[in-house]
Amino acid sequence: MAQTHTGPVLVPILGDQLTRTIASLRGRAKDDTVILMMEVWDEATYVRHHKQKIALIFSAMRHFADELRDAGWTVDYVELTDPDNAGSFTGEVARAVERHDPRAIHVVEAGEWRVQQAIEEWPDKFACEVEILPDDRFVCSLAEFRDWAEDRDALRMEFFYREMRRKTGLLMDGHKPEGGEWNYDGENRKPPKEGLSAPQRPLFEPDEITQGCIALVEEKFGDHFGSLERFGWPVTRDQAEEAADAFFAERIECFGPYQDAMVHGQDDLFHSMLSTSLNLGLLDPLDLCRRAQQAYEEGKAPLNSVEGFIRQLIGWREYVRGFYWLHMPHLRRANALNAQRGLPEFFWTGETDMRCLADCIRSTRDNAHAHHIQRLMVLGNFCLIAGISPREVQDWYLVVYADAYEWVELPNVAAMVLYADGGKLASKPYAASGNYINKMSNYCSDCAYSVSKKTGEGACPFNSLYWHFMDRHRDTLESNHRIGRIYSNWDRMGEEKQAAYLETAQDFLDTLEPAAKGWARAD
Repeated sequence: MAQTHTGPVLVPILGDQLTRTIASLRGRAKDDTVILMMEVWDEATYVRHHKQKIALIFSAMRHFADELRDAGWTVDYVELTDPDNAGSFTGEVARAVERHDPRAIHVVEAGEWRVQQAIEEWPDKFACEVEILPDDRFVCSLAEFRDWAEDRDALRMEFFYREMRRKTGLLMDGHKPEGGEWNYDGENRKPPKEGLSAPQRPLFEPDEITQGCIALVEEKFGDHFGSLERFGWPVTRDQAEEAADAFFAERIECFGPYQDAMVHGQDDLFHSMLSTSLNLGLLDPLDLCRRAQQAYEEGKAPLNSVEGFIRQLIGWREYVRGFYWLHMPHLRRANALNAQRGLPEFFWTGETDMRCLADCIRSTRDNAHAHHIQRLMVLGNFCLIAGISPREVQDWYLVVYADAYEWVELPNVAAMVLYADGGKLASKPYAASGNYINKMSNYCSDCAYSVSKKTGEGACPFNSLYWHFMDRHRDTLESNHRIGRIYSNWDRMGEEKQAAYLETAQDFLDTLEPAAKGWARAD
């Protein structure tokens, strides 16, 4: 016979569930609920996260716990340094069950597959009732995404995005898209003009709680990648809203046209810089989309900027979450192009003469951030055409970015960046030569390599690596309707020119030093 428990309902809230209206709290009585929040070693170290990422999550959790207490909730908060800390979510829930003798546990499903696997074992581990609730902070439920994906040969984001536009009514004119087009991406590819710069985003001075978290990270995780010197992330909902206010007031107008632009030393440009707050649960994505639409309706932002922003949230963000859960756990092992090269050491040190890569890695180290086109078309493009192992690249992205949780990182890296899923997500590999980087940035002007030189000493490595990649994957890619015609250009070069490209690329690849063990995961 099952045991009878008379205690309160225990509500574990994870570090990326910092939302006052989360499903596990909705409708709960404050005098019959204990909220459990846990800083655990397993989550801080399953990969060796960037120092800013750990400090951000712990600080946001501690601030959120204080807000809940101020609102009258009972919060049982376990800090990392608690001598009895079990080190894992399951271990800490077990200890909380002993303390509170709850009659039930109500928890919202985890964002990451490995954490969800642990949660699904709780009903067998604990004598009380365990209810696992869907995370309804997203526009599209996982069941809805599975229904949409069923029987489709290819899961193209554009068609999913249109369904989300219809569902939410965002930028809709009756049954038609506002302005007559669903997608204004063609207007959002302007290269940076001379002297392009953007207003400074808000940086938030660490308060006592954040300073305590920074000190904790330096003490416990001092050998992790990254710097804490420029920590300025929003750690509360109020700060996140202030950051959103600044974006809508100062940067959304130019966000669209320059969203693919890259400028040396301009780390943020016109990007919203709200992804950390979104992924922690401090901001509501649908609310942000409505604010963007309001900016358009009030004439404060052009349609192409607003549509591009909304597409990233209810299109891409929702889509990659659904794709992640549809293809786990095998997505982590996908390697359709059989890429086996180790991640180069300079991805951790930044010591490379390639100016574009050095700048993106510097920003990543200093800010725990690089904007999406840097991640895709500089860092990711290099990993793709150099044939870097997907697992090592996935670990790197998961470690170094403050907004990286596996549900959003893995589909972007494995499928979008590396084409490791064989094209289930992207219709083609996003491979490019140095010409693309030269067009969309000012990186090439002062680089040690010449972007105009195709082969030989001093040639931009992206140029020869691009053709090396295309040649070695010809059997796989030539039939792709979006890039197959490229092989006609390759064939017209002739054997001598082809050999020069391949030799130049191989000479460069031979110089790459693989990273030492222990950067991403403990030995």
